[in-house]
Amino acid sequence: MTYGERVIDRPLASLGRILVDLGSTVMDEVASPGDLGMEVTGVHIYDPLDELLVPPGGILLAIGVHAAGDIRDLLYRARSAAAIVVKVPVEVDEGVRAAVLETGVAVLGLTRAASWSQVAALLRSLLSEGDLDDPGDGPQDDLFALANAICALLDAPVTIEDRSSRVLAYSGRQDEADLGRVETVLGRQVPERYRRMLDERGFFRKLYQSRDPIYIEMQDGSLHRTAVAVRSGDEILGSIWAAVREPLDEQRLRAFSDAAKIVALQLLRERAGADTQRRLRADLLSTVLAGGSDAAEAAGRLGIATERLCVLAAQLTEVPDTDPARAESERQRFCDAFALHVAAIHPRAAGALVGSVAYAVLPLNTGGEEEERAVRVAQSFLARVGARYPANVGVGRLAASLNQVARSRADADRALRVLRARGTSGQAAGYTAVHFESLLMQVADVVMAEEQTPTGPYQRLLEHDAEHGSDLVATLRAYLDAFGDVNLACAQVHVHANTFRYRLKRLVEISGLDLADSDARLTVMLQMRIFGSQH
Repeated sequence: MTYGERVIDRPLASLGRILVDLGSTVMDEVASPGDLGMEVTGVHIYDPLDELLVPPGGILLAIGVHAAGDIRDLLYRARSAAAIVVKVPVEVDEGVRAAVLETGVAVLGLTRAASWSQVAALLRSLLSEGDLDDPGDGPQDDLFALANAICALLDAPVTIEDRSSRVLAYSGRQDEADLGRVETVLGRQVPERYRRMLDERGFFRKLYQSRDPIYIEMQDGSLHRTAVAVRSGDEILGSIWAAVREPLDEQRLRAFSDAAKIVALQLLRERAGADTQRRLRADLLSTVLAGGSDAAEAAGRLGIATERLCVLAAQLTEVPDTDPARAESERQRFCDAFALHVAAIHPRAAGALVGSVAYAVLPLNTGGEEEERAVRVAQSFLARVGARYPANVGVGRLAASLNQVARSRADADRALRVLRARGTSGQAAGYTAVHFESLLMQVADVVMAEEQTPTGPYQRLLEHDAEHGSDLVATLRAYLDAFGDVNLACAQVHVHANTFRYRLKRLVEISGLDLADSDARLTVMLQMRIFGSQH
């Protein structure tokens, strides 16, 4: 059986299959219990400060673990895992080998050139996490299988890329290519220096204008490339790149062109399937967030937790408004990053885009201060994506069961609304921290819906300012904000203290407001907050 056939005929996301797909350049087997056919269910990140929860079949990324003794201890603690991943060089002694055989957990070595975020993304893409196929649906040949088939046809390692030079899939044998290809595979993106060089030499223009493969001679000592555009009619879907030592012969060029047509069909199928799955996932998460009788079934289909969780609501603060399709694509990519972040925190978390808001349901272990911990998760996400995705995140209160998820979602929406009203970006807030501001907004909503207007002293001051062009409302606001400290208040409105006292006396005469009455002060302050934006 050839390498390509072995990958195409793969019934499960087994540990052995994943190692074959990644190739020894990225990850290799260090200590094995023997059989690597166990099904891999997910990717999880080890945090020594948090409770270790690895479901059966999980791959545990052992960040910061190096010594043989620590590896051995972790094997026993994570005995339900399929494998643990440690950066090379990996210390393996007889104790580690004995633990591997006893627990059945493999130890894998990760190249030092890869970052943990890169390998997490690579593994999740191979596992196709988030698929919502009905039970019994058979696996379809995917882009990785096609990449390996093309590799076998051309006898050269290949990558399949989109229009932005992001790697959608790659074949085996990448270790036969060059450093640039290894960087491309690890980063799932063609390095900027190569993209710039290819663009400056006109290769992208030539590639997208041609219906046939083109040969590209590299000038930096790298292997040369043969590339072909993947198109559907006049639409360019992406391209396939083969690392070669010499131009392909006519037979292989024809095979390359034919392969591009098959890849185009697969890309169109996956695009349609991804859209369908995203809509289904969004519908299921919406059902969970709404609560009700169908929430439990929807949570079961999503595979998420049903108790002790917080709802997070994230929204971009800057979205391209010139192109609706581009704006929606940006929101979806932002949501994908958000969902990936919470999934790395907990295996039973889930995220989806609902309207313009990316929601996530995040389970939390016991220990108290759950809302504050969820806010820290949101802050960590914003710190990672802030340069590319300016956004805010609202966090709801803890939901002890599915029946309380709707309340947590409403909390998160209200916290997000407060941040939006403040005009901030890159901020996360829990509902309890912005509770009063949120209440005022809810009251303002009722006031606007019922077309209510200011009354009493505040109404009289507004009418006087409108008729005479005075600033008595601003004077009163400064006085109240300064807790009656005239010197501080007059500095805020930039007038002399005597002038401020005169205006204060006039506003009392005109409005009839008793500044010595605490209830009267509270009433006018609330009216200023509720009606201030409307006048």
